[in-house]
Amino acid sequence: MSGREGGKKKPLKAPKKDSREMDDEDLARKQKQKEDQKAMEAMKAKAQKGPLIGGGIKKSGKK
Repeated sequence: MSGREGGKKKPLKAPKKDSREMDDEDLARKQKQKEDQKAMEAMKAKAQKGPLIGGGIKKSGKK
C-alpha cells in the first residue's frame, strides 16, 4: 500500500485547441479595432499638445 494511491487522481491535461480559421467577420472586427486604436493614439497626441498651465479658476491675489 503506497501513500500515493489514495485521494483524488489528477485529471489528464486537455489537448491544445487548434487555432480556428478567421472568418470575414473576425477579420473585419480586428481591422476596426486597429483603426480605433490608431484614432485613440492620434487623439491622445493631439490632447497632449495643448498648454498644461492656466486651467481652472484664476485668483486675483487680493485679500
